[in-house]
Formats: sequence, C-alpha cells, structure tokens
Amino acid sequence: VMVTAGASGIGLAIAQAFAQAGARVQISDISAHAIAAATPSLPGGGGWVADASQPAAVDAWFDHALAALGGLDVLINNAGIAGPTARIEDIEPQQWDETMAVNLRSQYLCVRRALPALRASRRASIINLSSVAGRMGYPLRTPYAASKWAVVGLTQSLALELGNDDITVNA
Repeated sequence: VMVTAGASGIGLAIAQAFAQAGARVQISDISAHAIAAATPSLPGGGGWVADASQPAAVDAWFDHALAALGGLDVLINNAGIAGPTARIEDIEPQQWDETMAVNLRSQYLCVRRALPALRASRRASIINLSSVAGRMGYPLRTPYAASKWAVVGLTQSLALELGNDDITVNA
C-alpha cells in the first residue's frame, strides 16, 4: 500500500489501519519530521519525503517504495490542501495553480506511476480522496471546490478506463 500525505491526519490513520491489518505500507509526505514521527507506527513500512505534485519527487518515491514493497496492491491519493479562502477576483493565479497541483495533479502523477505495478496485482485498488466540495460548490473556496469536483471526474473516468484491468477506482 502506498499513501500520499501519509504522515499525519487522515493519511496516517489510513496507513496505520492498513499496517494493523497486516499490509506493508509506504508513505510520502512533504515533512521529514512528520515521516520520522509516523514510521514507527507502521511496522515493516517506511516513508519518503516527497511533494506529490512534483513529477521528479513522485518518481523518486515510487522508485523507493516499489523496490521496498516488491509490488503494489493499493494506491491512496490523499495529498490535498485547502487553498485560499477569498473571492475569485482576489485569488492569485499562483494560489489557484498550487491548489490544483496538490489536489489534482498529484493524483494524476501517482496513478500514472502506479499503473504498471497495479496491473500486476491480483487485487488492485486506487482510492482518491475528494470532499463534499466535490459534489457542491462553496463560496470563497472556488479553487478547492473545483479541484475536488475534478477528482470526482478523474475517479469516474479512471474507473471506466481501468475496470477491464481489474483495478477498482473509488473516491
């Protein structure tokens, strides 16, 4: 099992649940300190410092994690940020781009790298974290809501695209 942003919060709870069920888990996070604190609670698991929105960082994490795991059954795309809280005209393009990169691009990058290993699994699954904001709009939270709607669309498209490969995709 691989979990982005797995060193704290929801990501860590997911990683710990899989570890407690006997899975080997590799997490990534942008915080080396959080990874150091989290990995002792993942027996047989490990962590890697990576910004999941950056292709080179994702590639390095996948190279490390797949070598450690020897395969992959489950990818959890958990990385996400709240982004700015402001009227759309007050949101800077950089803030918009950062929210989209962390909340959506990271999922694309990780799925893209995970597919060869997932196709080799007998029980592959991708879980993309979204939000209720992926089902309804939120004033003053446009980039966040837009990114989470996009995660739902990405997930539905991947479920149709990867179903014949016996890869389950859910949000």
